[in-house]
Amino acid sequence: MSGFVRPRVCAVTPDELLTAYDDQLRTDAEMARAREVTRIGPLLCAVFDHGGFVSYHDLGGVEGDELDDLIERAVAHYRDDTDVASFEWKSRGHDLPADLGDRLVAHGFEAEPVETVMIGEASLLAVDVPLDETPAGPVVVRRIEPGPDAEGDITRMLEAQESIFGTGRGPSVASSMAELASGGSEFWVAEVGGRVVAGGRLTPVAGTEFAGIWGGSTLPDHRGRGIYRALVSARAASAMERGVRFIHSDCTDMSRPILERSGLRAVTSTTPYVWSR
Repeated sequence: MSGFVRPRVCAVTPDELLTAYDDQLRTDAEMARAREVTRIGPLLCAVFDHGGFVSYHDLGGVEGDELDDLIERAVAHYRDDTDVASFEWKSRGHDLPADLGDRLVAHGFEAEPVETVMIGEASLLAVDVPLDETPAGPVVVRRIEPGPDAEGDITRMLEAQESIFGTGRGPSVASSMAELASGGSEFWVAEVGGRVVAGGRLTPVAGTEFAGIWGGSTLPDHRGRGIYRALVSARAASAMERGVRFIHSDCTDMSRPILERSGLRAVTSTTPYVWSR
């Protein structure tokens, strides 16, 4: 029998998913865990434990010299009014004007790799994923629970993710422990022989139909075994138990095919532009 798996189909159109994304997941939803938020025109400029972040629903038609002025005001705010080492302006591929990225670069931002925004129904991802035993032992997928071992588990998960992504701007152990304690996020790992080989978060977005799956990553020597899919499936099943309908994720070219086979759809792209002192 062929190993081909027919892609699952999301019943909601990409345009409907993009509208839900813009209306439910931008601005206030991205500010929920901020230490402070300052509004500058259409922008919400937040400070988190790991740095600054700019969000907006849209730029309201701002362009040209007016856009340059808006960007400079945001830079001046973070440079002069905060102590953050860097902040991220998260652009989306459908945002206008089209030259936004060029203008951000002209103001000292650096573009990070483009990612694809994927959205789909949680039920399409919550499926059984068989995992074969590896030479080092069986793969164990589990949720990190609050308790005496939680800090060690979180530390190992974040270290594994940083070894893959290497941005230095990921969440800290302290902020992750606070999220775990508050129930704001779930933290999941896959282990082989007691070693964390993959990890990721599930973050339900209060007041919306969404939960995000973040930080999904697998160490290079354990890829191609279905571990990433198993970690996604476990988080999607947990999201459904919470009443979540949609899962969203910003994914790399490596993980996009896996999510597409599960029924998620690409609705736009996202490019983080980062300003650093």
